[in-house]
Amino acid sequence: MIRTDFILKFLLVTFSLCVSFVAQSATKLDGVRIWAAPESTRVVFDLSKAPSFTHFTLTGPYRLVVDLKGTSTALNLKKLANNSKIVKRVRISKPPSKGTLRLVIDLTKPVKSSLFALSPTAPYGNRLVVDLDDSRSVSAAKQTSKPKQKLRDVIVAIDAGHGGDDPGSIGPTGIYEKKVVLEIAKKVEAKINATPGMKAIMTRTGDYFVNLNKRSEIARNSKADLLVSIHADAFTSSQPRGASVWVLSMRRANSEIGRWLEQKEKHSELLGGAGEIIQSTDNEQYLAMTLLDMSMDRSMAISHNIADDVLSNLGKVTKLHKHKPESASFAVLKSPDIPSILVETGFISNHKEERLLSQREHQNNIAKAVHKGVLRYFESNPPVNSLLASKGSFKHNVRSGESLSVIAHKYQVSINSIKKANGLKSNTLRIGQKLVIPRA
Repeated sequence: MIRTDFILKFLLVTFSLCVSFVAQSATKLDGVRIWAAPESTRVVFDLSKAPSFTHFTLTGPYRLVVDLKGTSTALNLKKLANNSKIVKRVRISKPPSKGTLRLVIDLTKPVKSSLFALSPTAPYGNRLVVDLDDSRSVSAAKQTSKPKQKLRDVIVAIDAGHGGDDPGSIGPTGIYEKKVVLEIAKKVEAKINATPGMKAIMTRTGDYFVNLNKRSEIARNSKADLLVSIHADAFTSSQPRGASVWVLSMRRANSEIGRWLEQKEKHSELLGGAGEIIQSTDNEQYLAMTLLDMSMDRSMAISHNIADDVLSNLGKVTKLHKHKPESASFAVLKSPDIPSILVETGFISNHKEERLLSQREHQNNIAKAVHKGVLRYFESNPPVNSLLASKGSFKHNVRSGESLSVIAHKYQVSINSIKKANGLKSNTLRIGQKLVIPRA
């Protein structure tokens, strides 16, 4: 009898330990977040462990079903915050088998879906990300919305880095880069839109994530003349500080040309009518390479000039980390057909600059500097058939080290035309002198 009691107690303890182990090893769904963008929605499932999942779609009505194996939850999904035009709701449904958590995303329309797991990155833990893309219908609406004007605006795409589930760098007091750069980007947008002959397009307007390739695509679909990406730098040490401006490295440029050459269906998109012509030739690859090289060279030259002007203006309102444009392999700068720059507004990892970057006045000064640099370039080099090109002459402030020949080369006009427009009898200039620059 004693032996039987001992065995029973042993089995009970063993069973309770097994139950406890299973309970501890099961994955928990701790949270659900919905990030809505104009053309897409991201649904994020926060999990205690890396997920094991399968998914499938259903129609009549449209649904995306996600099965999480070995997962449970105590969440009340009826109270979930949702401002998406794509997602009606997220709910729990009857599981296909014991131990599986079935989640159903009810949709308003058929959309392209992409699911992937993310490992822990501060401030988030394990996540399952569901990206729902509705860009096709939006792009079609854009294409038919407005007839082309004879004199067009210069279009500047403003890209606020990070967003949504990607906070970017985090300052010492917990300020997120994604929030600061969106505030600055919106101020740049307002200044661009307040400038006659210019128009701003935002790659994101709220707290949601946009794929890096999608950012360039938004700029291209909007026929942007320039892409400006706004970021805040960070380092492992809190000492570094100051703003910098970056352009695409030559190494990345060459690799991108190779990638575009392989995508023959993209040639027309990138090269316009020329892309359709070269497809019917025997030397398509060589012609495409030549045209892409020329396009990339032009874009990189423009990017360098604008970066110079923006950096010069930033130096008047904040400390500079780099006094000349730097080259890097940033993905958002890689479009061969769109001049692109990346502005690091300061080091959010530096206590003083984190405080400055969160202040409205400093944000406004940064935005003014970016706007002035961009405007300076396009006033000097307005695109053909643009409203800016229809204006008369413009002014140039002489800087240290500049000569008449340097200025004439910069604006692609003759030295004599500058002298005539300003009534100059010699080639001598003084720093700070304002010169009228005639249109080329």
